Amino acid sequence: MNTKKVLLAGIAVVAVLGAAAYVYRGPITLALMERTAARSFAADPIKDLPDGLHVGICGAGSPMPDEKRNAPCTLVIAGRRLFLFDAGGSAARGIGRMQLNQGRIEAVFLTHFHSDHIDGLGELMMLRWVSTANDKPLPVHGPRGVESVVAGFNAAYAQDKSYRIAHHGEKIAPPSGSGGAPMPFDTAAGGGRAVIVSEPDLEIVAFEVDHGPIHPAVGYRIRYKDRTVVLSGDTSKSPVVQREAQGVDLLVHEALSPGLVSMLGKIARQAGRDNIAQIMVDIQNYHTTPEQAAETARDAKVGYLLLNHIVPPLPIRTLEGPFLGKARDIYGGELRVATDGDLVSLPAGSKEIRTARRP
Repeated sequence: MNTKKVLLAGIAVVAVLGAAAYVYRGPITLALMERTAARSFAADPIKDLPDGLHVGICGAGSPMPDEKRNAPCTLVIAGRRLFLFDAGGSAARGIGRMQLNQGRIEAVFLTHFHSDHIDGLGELMMLRWVSTANDKPLPVHGPRGVESVVAGFNAAYAQDKSYRIAHHGEKIAPPSGSGGAPMPFDTAAGGGRAVIVSEPDLEIVAFEVDHGPIHPAVGYRIRYKDRTVVLSGDTSKSPVVQREAQGVDLLVHEALSPGLVSMLGKIARQAGRDNIAQIMVDIQNYHTTPEQAAETARDAKVGYLLLNHIVPPLPIRTLEGPFLGKARDIYGGELRVATDGDLVSLPAGSKEIRTARRP
């Protein structure tokens, strides 16, 4: 058989296969969906992680619409235990996209009560309840005022609770497990700090930060065995954050670019959007610039700096340069602008810092 005939035969085979794939595209797609769902339901990503402290970003954004970053939402895996810090809009879905089980969340810790940090709490409480038939409400830790926040979500979801029980039954939706249970703490009593969890292998401490006029507002320091992370929460540059972050493996710090925000404010003013323009001015005095976050990381001698609560949105990666300014010159360690799905792993018993994406 000459080359021409071989080529024609090959083209014919490809054409037949293509036609068959087109005809059977529905069954093929369903088979792929079934296989993907089977892997997803059977997977236990936490089991596959090394023993240690792991930080997953399920929301690296702010109140501004951002295709790459949901509102604030940070997962912390300590050993095999799963905790959530802040629950901005779409938090539950962001956790699901990382293929983690909302039903395994042991507790939520709120930094403050701005809407972008709590909007997703109701949906999260509902999914956590029914996805694993939890029979106790979700503990929600926060500074004073958390009682009214949780009570409000419980009231808003009261009818939904009755629908779920009526439809699925008490075995799937135990009545005692719906909603949240507020767990207030008082940092004032401890000189600006409050120890929330104190166990041999796990410690979670809240500390006051400067997000005025929003008060109280806190960050968190988490230790699992010999690995540590600090979450700054929303704050202007703070000596308290630097103190708490001294020598930690990972600092997750909020960041706002005054230059980019001012540019947006100017454009809003020119478009007659005076309210938006003024907001672009106002928000600059209670956040931290990337350069200031880099100074904190440098002076605290942290192992890795992950910037989150990114303001403004950065729809293309080339904007990271203007956003960061001189931050990389200031801090010589590893620095990353977070996007949803980032995972930083700190295996116990080592100094190793691993980064990955989920999924």
